[in-house]
Amino acid sequence: MPTHHTPLHLAAAEAVASRAGVAATDLKVETPPKSELGDFAVGCFAIAKARKQSPAQVAQEIAAAFTPTGMLASATAAGPYVNFRADRTKTYRWLVESALHSRLAPSELGTGKTICIDYGSPNISKHLAYHHIRGTTIGHALAQTYRALGYRVIGINFLGDWGTTHGMLLAAWHRWGPVEPLDITALNSLYVRFRAEMATNPALEQEGRNWFKRLEDGDAEARALWQRFRDVSWAEFREVYEILGIEYDEVRGESAYEPDMPGVMQRLADQHLLVESEGAQVVELEGEKTPILLRTGDGTTLYATRDVAAAEYRWANYHFTRSLYVVDRGQSLHFRQLFKLLARMGHEWAARCQHIPYGLVRIDNQRSATRLGNVVLMRDVFAIAQAMVRDRIATANPNLPADVAETVARQVGIGAMVFANLAPQRDKDIDFDIENAVSLEGDSGPYLQYSHARCASIARKAGETITSSEGIDFRLLGEAPRPIGDDPKLTHDSEWTVARRLLEFPDVVVRAADACEPHAIGHYLLDLAGDFSRWYSLGNSHPQLRVLAEDPATRRARLALTAAVQTTLRDGLAMLGIAAPDQM
Repeated sequence: MPTHHTPLHLAAAEAVASRAGVAATDLKVETPPKSELGDFAVGCFAIAKARKQSPAQVAQEIAAAFTPTGMLASATAAGPYVNFRADRTKTYRWLVESALHSRLAPSELGTGKTICIDYGSPNISKHLAYHHIRGTTIGHALAQTYRALGYRVIGINFLGDWGTTHGMLLAAWHRWGPVEPLDITALNSLYVRFRAEMATNPALEQEGRNWFKRLEDGDAEARALWQRFRDVSWAEFREVYEILGIEYDEVRGESAYEPDMPGVMQRLADQHLLVESEGAQVVELEGEKTPILLRTGDGTTLYATRDVAAAEYRWANYHFTRSLYVVDRGQSLHFRQLFKLLARMGHEWAARCQHIPYGLVRIDNQRSATRLGNVVLMRDVFAIAQAMVRDRIATANPNLPADVAETVARQVGIGAMVFANLAPQRDKDIDFDIENAVSLEGDSGPYLQYSHARCASIARKAGETITSSEGIDFRLLGEAPRPIGDDPKLTHDSEWTVARRLLEFPDVVVRAADACEPHAIGHYLLDLAGDFSRWYSLGNSHPQLRVLAEDPATRRARLALTAAVQTTLRDGLAMLGIAAPDQM
């Protein structure tokens, strides 16, 4: 059922609905394929079928009966569609006022609804490598987008701090430790060494399992060391999250659910779901070739068991509308089985749980894997990007004060890395290319940040910052394509092109949230920046079209549209977790 997120889309739907005897929410409002056809189009197929008439006939009848109302100026029939033209003056005013007050995205959409988003969630005792950035940035972008739409968002970092790998690290510590000073580099080296030696000494795997059994059984020595490893890890993780501007609402590791394990297993047993398989306890699931493993033969619990407890905890505490798990697509089988298991346990809310898979980050066309030791650290990549951007800013804007240049270099360097991971469709693998990522041209984060800074620069040159539509004469932006110079064949409609793009923003944000696809917002912002650039550049060849026109009233109208673009770029970048500097 379509939802109309601007008064113009709603008015177009209502204009057809009132003549057709249907609900406006049953009608889809589209953008005509050619601007000369109109600004909005409503198809009459379903209406015609119900009336047993041709869609073209229905469209003609509805268009003929239309009278201008509100923000719609006219209606015409084009085949099976009723096409509407907006009252541009009223539309400009609504757009500018809404954009300047960050009201283009429908912030009431999520009222009373809660979204849980599990993202990031690294394993302790291992570096945050660059390939971890994809899930972290996608999850954060979704959190920011849902917040902008008015949802209550619970951003969750479900730390990987329990399981056999941690037993392996404890075993490595007792073989080759202690290591001081203790940091993640030391812990990671121990882990990599242990995994390497397992290749020639298979008995080490059991040694790691034994240490995890001691940890799970509450052994004091194992617990104390494990807690130290966890604290050291979180301290470093937190520094990286601060660089990215991420604050989690809940940091709760797998270990937090250890006390819940007996209860989970008991409920499964009481429901006669558990089956013994080669000494382990599993649950068989319809449509799955393999069962889901919940407890090994030696009595240790597994990732799936802790995920059941975590899901139950989140429902009990947050009563979520949706619970999203932003984890790479390699875990698709695990989450499919987990959700089926939750449903078999009688949890009706299992249908609200959703895996949000994403593709991998390739470095030199190879998947970076911690266990192989060939990682590129996330914080190191940030530092390199920042240095590259710093040099480019120094060349492009040598008069920028040093402290401002440093701040901008950090914002743009980090923003470049974030956008590079969000711009492709979520399910696509990406090849890391730092040169393209930090480019000020093309489809990049820095290009969007530059576009925002350009808008801010125009306002500074004008000596006026538009903060309201009050007193602006939007008739000066034109009700029809405008002439360029004295040649009647040369016309432009670039201001309205920018306005039409701004009108798309609400729907783009809603669709991005529904589909969990931040890239839709990124590509929209690139289109908006391109439309604005083309409009602004017209003034380079035709002085009468300059944004900073000589006529004060015309200049203020154009500055108002520029301010609307600037705030929309800023708000859109914020949804992606990217800063919007005013200077570059």
